[in-house]
This record gives sequence, C-alpha cells and structure tokens, in this order.
Amino acid sequence: MGKDLAEAFPAAREVFQEVDDALDQRLSKLMFLGPESDLTLTENAQPALMAVSLAVLRVVEVEGGKPLRDIAGLVAGHSLGEYSALAAAGAIPLAVAARLLRTRGRAMQEAVPVGAGAMAAILGLDLEAVQAIAAEAAEGEICDIANDNGGGQLVVSGDVAAIERAAALARERGAKRAIMLPVSAPFHCTLMAPAATVMAEALDATEIVEPAVPVVANVTAEAVSDPDAIRALLVRQVTAMVRWRESVGYLAAEGIERVAEFGAGKVLAGLVRRIEPDIATRSVGGPGDIEEFLKEV
Repeated sequence: MGKDLAEAFPAAREVFQEVDDALDQRLSKLMFLGPESDLTLTENAQPALMAVSLAVLRVVEVEGGKPLRDIAGLVAGHSLGEYSALAAAGAIPLAVAARLLRTRGRAMQEAVPVGAGAMAAILGLDLEAVQAIAAEAAEGEICDIANDNGGGQLVVSGDVAAIERAAALARERGAKRAIMLPVSAPFHCTLMAPAATVMAEALDATEIVEPAVPVVANVTAEAVSDPDAIRALLVRQVTAMVRWRESVGYLAAEGIERVAEFGAGKVLAGLVRRIEPDIATRSVGGPGDIEEFLKEV
C-alpha cells in the first residue's frame, strides 16, 4: 500500500517518512512489504490509511502547484478518514494526526474484549427500518447503528449476540443481505465509551487550529471550522454513528459538483455516486490517477 507513490514521487516519500518518525516505527515498510496480518491491525491500519491519503494530497499540491484551499471547497472523511481530512486542511499536523490515530486504534481495540463485540452490514433497508431492528435485537445488550453509508447500506455494531439477532431480523424483514463483518472490534457504538475517554484526554492535549477548508464532521454531517467544536466532535465520533449518507447530501446542498477520493481504495467514491448520482467522482490513489486528476484542476 502506497509503494507506487513512494517510488514515483519524493513528496510522497516525505509523507511516509514523517509518519514513520512520528510513530517511531517503520510503518512504511509494513505498508509496502507486509505482512498484511500486521498491517490490518487497527493500530497500524488507521495511521497507514491516513498516510496514503496525505501522500496523495501532498503530491497533488506539489505537482499541481496549488494548495488544497485552491482546489477544494469542503473536505470530508469516513471514520478515521475525518482525521485525514483535518490533517489535509491543516487543522492538525500530519505527525500529530498519525499519533492520534495510533492512540485511537489501540484504544478501540482495547475497549472491548476480543470476541465480545461484532459488526454486521445490512443491505437493502433504510435507516428507519434498521433503527427498529436494532432496538428490537438489543434485548438489553448493545446494538447500535455504526454507519449510515447510503445506498441502502447500513452497519450495526455492539454485543455479538445482539448483532447476530439483528442480522437475522434484517433477513426476515426483506434485507437483500445481512453480513457479519470480519472486524477486530465493534466500532462506533456505545461499547467504545472507554476509547472515547482515552481520545478525550489525547485531544485535550492536542492543539487544533482552524482548517484552511471546512471539514464535514461525521457526527453532525455539517461543516465545522471551530477548533473546540472539532475536538468535541472527534470525541463523540468514537461512539456515534458515521452519518456518511447525510454528509454527502450536505455536499450536494452546498453546491459541490465534483468529489475526489484521495487514498487507498475506491469505496467512498462509489458510495457518493449511489447517494448523489449528479456529483462527478474520481478516485485518486496511484501515480496514473494523480496525472489524470491534475488535468482537471
């Protein structure tokens, strides 16, 4: 992951080196060479994904000769991607964002004993239907909606038994699919409260400045620029639902006509197309993608 960027662009190598130095770890070596089993550990995956996104941005800024504020009206990120968006917009320095994500990943992993929590994707039902299913499936346990990803894709998170009940109920009530996800912890639910406490302490000690470009927050699905509000929302984000469907709707309402996904993968661009088909999308992850993107900006 990110190896082609590092080989092609000095600016990308600088980003990966900065993250390595911040974490006192050769994370870039793990990203480029594996093993995948170590890279996918939450404490490594979160800063690694952020590093690739910021490497793409740094290359775009250097090669295109324009800072982010000249090519974007708003920025947004999904879950850990909100930290990437904040770092991209200059609200948090890259090295600080990497350390925060390392802390976040560890705190989330340690919040719930391994095997005690679970997540399931429910496809083909709307938010209200899944809210009703989650409430019924809980039976005194935790069953929260973790992600409203749009296009009839929602994710529930909580205690294993409750999530299994929710998946079964979803199938009974017409879901196209209800899939247990291979995750290491039940993210974005109230079981993550211990992790929220850890992040509150970490963020309280972090200087956050006004971003150069407003950031659409996961918790509110609205743009935020005030540093104190950003800090509070990042704490809430640990246990709250990621309102991605509404966030994309906000982009459309604000007149955004084009969205570029910077980093590894194409999932978010695909979700944007499903939520707001009139928004043009582009995934920018490798050298060829960057070349094509720069022709547009």
